[in-house]
Amino acid sequence: MAQSTTATAGPLTIYRRMQEAVLGDNPTLLPAELLAEDIVVETPFSPPGMRRYDGREAWLAYYRATSAALRVRFERFRELATHQTDDPEVIVVEYELTGTVVSTGVRSSVTCVGVLRVRDGLIRHWREYQDVLAISEALNGRPEDQTDAGTRVR
Repeated sequence: MAQSTTATAGPLTIYRRMQEAVLGDNPTLLPAELLAEDIVVETPFSPPGMRRYDGREAWLAYYRATSAALRVRFERFRELATHQTDDPEVIVVEYELTGTVVSTGVRSSVTCVGVLRVRDGLIRHWREYQDVLAISEALNGRPEDQTDAGTRVR
């Protein structure tokens, strides 16, 4: 990677770029240019076999396959809290993603907590705790299950 402002960016700057990427034309939670080659991505509350990805290529392969099969258009990334830690490479973030499942039109929100480690402007480790039940309900829902406000009833 060429030396750039990304190479000196800390975890908060990289997290902001992740927010932009989620809402972009080709949405992704972890854009390839922000990932270290040896990144570790963990989602401890996911089903077995889907909890850890070692390396950029392993994560991108999983993410591309999942995104193609379960298309969601994200419309809002609401930051709930960002916590600085004693380690300058690490932040803890709480956020809510709101989006629409393209195949069904179901609109839903999910709350997540992420622990992000950034070194030399690249994400080295991303651990995300997701509301797996909310995700499952949105993916398996029907538009008629929605409230007047447009989000799923929980």
